[in-house]
Amino acid sequence: MKYQTAITKIEDEREFVRGYSLEELTTKKSFVETVYLVLRGELPTAAETRLLNALLTAAIDHGPGTASGQVARIVASAQNSPHTALAAGILAMGERHGGAIEGAARFFQENKETGHIAGLVQSLKEQKIRLPGYGHAVLTHDGRSDVLLGVAKETGFYGPHCALAEKIGAVLNQISSKPIPLNIDGAMAAILLDMGFDWRLTKGFFIIARVPGLVAHIYEEMAGGEGLRRVPEEEIEYSGPEPRAL
Repeated sequence: MKYQTAITKIEDEREFVRGYSLEELTTKKSFVETVYLVLRGELPTAAETRLLNALLTAAIDHGPGTASGQVARIVASAQNSPHTALAAGILAMGERHGGAIEGAARFFQENKETGHIAGLVQSLKEQKIRLPGYGHAVLTHDGRSDVLLGVAKETGFYGPHCALAEKIGAVLNQISSKPIPLNIDGAMAAILLDMGFDWRLTKGFFIIARVPGLVAHIYEEMAGGEGLRRVPEEEIEYSGPEPRAL
C-alpha cells in the first residue's frame, strides 16, 4: 500500500514542501510561515503570520511545575536521552494540560450556533461537566488569553468562536463561586477555529509551541547536575494497612 501525501515531495535531489522549494523557503520565509504552510497548504498572509507567531510565543513555556515540564525534567534526571525526555513531556499532555485546547475547539465548534449560552453553561455545571479551556491551577486570570484575543481583533480574526469563548467565560464566572478564567487553551482553540483550522489540528499547535520550552527545561536539568529527582518522603502519605505478619 502506497503512502499518499500532499505535503512533501523529494525529486531529483530537491525537496518541495507544499509545492515550494525547501531551499527557497529556507532563505525567504520564517519558521512560523513555514509551519503555517506545512499545516494549511498555503503560505500565510502578514496578518496570519503575526497571529500565529503570537499564539506559538504565548504557549512556549509555563514553568517546571506543569505536568509536561515536571515529567520531562524527571525523565531527564534519570539520565535518559533528550529526545526520550521530550517525548515523555509531550506524552504528559492530557485533557487537563495541553490537550484541553482540542476539547475546547470541538466544544466551540459544536456549540457556536447555540442561542442560549447561559442555559447551556448552567446545564453543564449542574451535570458537573468541566468545560475545557476554562480554569487554571495557578492563575485566577490568564493574561495570555487577553493578549491573544487582542491580537486576533487587530488582525481581523476575532470571529464567532472567539466571541463564544468570551461569552461562556462571562456566564461561567457569574454562576461560579471562584474565578474560572478563559485560559490559554481556550483562547488558542477559539482563535485557531476563527482562522479556519480544523479542531483536530489544535492540540498540534500547542505541542509545536511548547517543545522549545521543554527542550530548555531538559537541557537545564541535564546541565544542572542535581541528580535523580524523586518525590520527598515527607510529601508521601501512606494510606494502606500497617505492617503485619504473613
